[in-house]
Amino acid sequence: MKQECVVKVPSSTTNLRYRTFTRADIPAAHALSMALDWPYRREDWQFSSDWATGFVAEENGVVVGTALCWKFGTDRASLGHVIVSSGHQGRGIGRKLMETVLEELGPRITFLHATPAGQPLYEKLGFAVCGSLEQYQGNINNAVPITLLDGERLRSGTPADFHEIFELASRASGLERNALLSALLKLGESAVLERDGGIVGFSVRRRFGHGHVIGPVVALRSRDDARARALIGYWLSGREDEFVRIDVPSGTSLTDWLIRQGLKRVNTVSKMVRNAPAGAHSGGSDPVCRLYGLISQAML
Repeated sequence: MKQECVVKVPSSTTNLRYRTFTRADIPAAHALSMALDWPYRREDWQFSSDWATGFVAEENGVVVGTALCWKFGTDRASLGHVIVSSGHQGRGIGRKLMETVLEELGPRITFLHATPAGQPLYEKLGFAVCGSLEQYQGNINNAVPITLLDGERLRSGTPADFHEIFELASRASGLERNALLSALLKLGESAVLERDGGIVGFSVRRRFGHGHVIGPVVALRSRDDARARALIGYWLSGREDEFVRIDVPSGTSLTDWLIRQGLKRVNTVSKMVRNAPAGAHSGGSDPVCRLYGLISQAML
């Protein structure tokens, strides 16, 4: 999915003002994203903005650009939803919005996902590539039966599982996830994978865009990513013809398996980091616990 519009030629912005994003801006932000063919619903913008600090560019009372960021703990953040309307590109608006967000975040280690078109702007602002992401989506047409490892059990998640889910999510992402996941688990449904009385993986499914999104997906590493397949497959079985999306960090063995389910790889984007060496964030945050599916490209 396109996550930004690129500013090419700065020029006069005398009629523009920049201010904080508010809940009242959601309809205008939704309209901007629809114009770019993003599949976001108003409800998706609502969830994103509830946990964000954001800014808008406004001209003569009309919102013409947006940029949001999310803070995790005391020293990490992500940013996204950077949009400039097609009629206002080339005026430096996108860059100014980015600079405003980065000023808000200060020295935090900050992540984003960038298309090839947006990457040059982000590099000029101090970001460096540290990984990549593959977006899969489509209608399920032939769900592959779930195969569990010996001694493991897959079931629906409950509030009693949340503490272990938060811990696994934070390990896999390297980000403090308690508050965001607590809200996400109220919005969607969860599945957990158990072994010897402990949780070794979980996944979440929620309404999003044209159908459903699966993510996050987190599991302790296993041969052929068997645990991740089980946690994703839990949401696919019996749901033929439903539209599903999942954003998968590159480097897993899930590609062929996801395609057999009916999903298509529709996009590959770069993961970028600022205020930290790219090499320090080029692999997983934990050698044992891995992130297989994101909450979103913006919130990671």
